Amino acid sequence: MPDHDLPVLHLDRPILDADLAYVGDSARLVGSTDTELVGVAASVIGIGHQWDAERFARFPELRVISRMGIGYDNVDLDAARAAGVVVCNGPDSPTVSTAEHAMMLLLAVTKELPTHIASAAAGLGGPKVATSLELDGATLGLVGLGRIGSRVAVAAQALGMNVVAHDPGLSSSSVDGVRLVNLDELFRTAHVVSLHAPSTPTTRHLIDAATIQTMRRGVYIVNCARGPLIDQEALLAALEAGQVAGAGLDVTEPEPLPVGHPLLGRPDVIITPHIASSTAAGRRRLFEHAVDNALAVLAGRLASVVS
Repeated sequence: MPDHDLPVLHLDRPILDADLAYVGDSARLVGSTDTELVGVAASVIGIGHQWDAERFARFPELRVISRMGIGYDNVDLDAARAAGVVVCNGPDSPTVSTAEHAMMLLLAVTKELPTHIASAAAGLGGPKVATSLELDGATLGLVGLGRIGSRVAVAAQALGMNVVAHDPGLSSSSVDGVRLVNLDELFRTAHVVSLHAPSTPTTRHLIDAATIQTMRRGVYIVNCARGPLIDQEALLAALEAGQVAGAGLDVTEPEPLPVGHPLLGRPDVIITPHIASSTAAGRRRLFEHAVDNALAVLAGRLASVVS
């Protein structure tokens, strides 16, 4: 097929040889500048900009935005519908990588890894009084039991943890050995709370001063979902007071946190820069699923998730 007859996919990051190899002769990839998007791009892979009505109006030939990842962050869905642009995502793409990262943060923060690394680097021995949490027999509370939360549950159960979860989309009393509970019970009983919920007006600052006070003293909090789920000022105050023993965060509000932010550098907080999906295999899945969805929409077939 002549190059000018191929559907044009705009990629909002540098194009890699592996990207070109995967797309092959099914489409033409163009790079990350708006100039390359004007007048030619039929699809956008990934979301690096805020897509609102003003931006849609600048690119009238755009037909589909295919998100590399979960959710529709940075896309005004009402504006997309008004512009006749289909928006899709790849909910399966980051599942394995993000669940592994959540477990890494859970283990690292409950075992007080930053403190012990610093002690070893300083030539010091271990603490005279052990305070890290033994996970066998401890309770993990999952806020959200979707693809990622379910995989975290399996890993935690393998460590001997008792897993409870809250997910308003599920109506049964238990799923694969995970007991479903209301949020009050989850917060009251969990030694570790791990967040796997979307960011919506309802879930904004789900973890705030009031909910933290209902938790066990010395609870650990892990967030690999979205930064706005946690009121960071409330979290900081609870860490200072000892109500929260530690936190492992891959997402914050804003991202990244400014240099000097009081959560940064604390021995009881581990922060990674929203990289939970960033294994080599995970990144390839994100790209490939986004391409597959975009081409399916352009060809008139259904994408994995379409709005």
